[in-house]
Amino acid sequence: MVRVDYFNDESAPPVNSVVPSVTAAITNTEGKILLIHKVDNDLWALPGGGHDPGERIVDTVVREVAEETGLDVEVVRLVGTYTDPRHVMAYDDGEVRQQFSLCFEARWVGGQPREDGTETKEVRWVSPGDLDHLNIHPSMRLRIDHALDKARAEPYLG
Repeated sequence: MVRVDYFNDESAPPVNSVVPSVTAAITNTEGKILLIHKVDNDLWALPGGGHDPGERIVDTVVREVAEETGLDVEVVRLVGTYTDPRHVMAYDDGEVRQQFSLCFEARWVGGQPREDGTETKEVRWVSPGDLDHLNIHPSMRLRIDHALDKARAEPYLG
């Protein structure tokens, strides 16, 4: 399914859906962060996805990371909440979603990174200094920056 992201864009279509979702910030021992290259919008992002009925939100994190990257993780902390109504995602099936995402820091406990071929076409450990060279949506870059800021004591509430 194709997705178009609108951010602070007056031409964005009207929202008809809000779906809770998660992203996971996972770093390795070298300080690199795990990013996925998404099939639906051709952007680099943190792994994550939609919350399913019957799940605890931390279970959503674990499931989505495993599905998209092959890694087993455990949730460490909440990085922040991202609910900006100016970030709208339009899908080719007619759904137009307002952003509603919780970003968590997670620890890698097993598995090996791999793309799933459906949602992710590449999975890569990225040095923070190389982030500017990748096509990352501004709202995703905000989450990445918040997650990498280890001095941040409180979750972002935005």
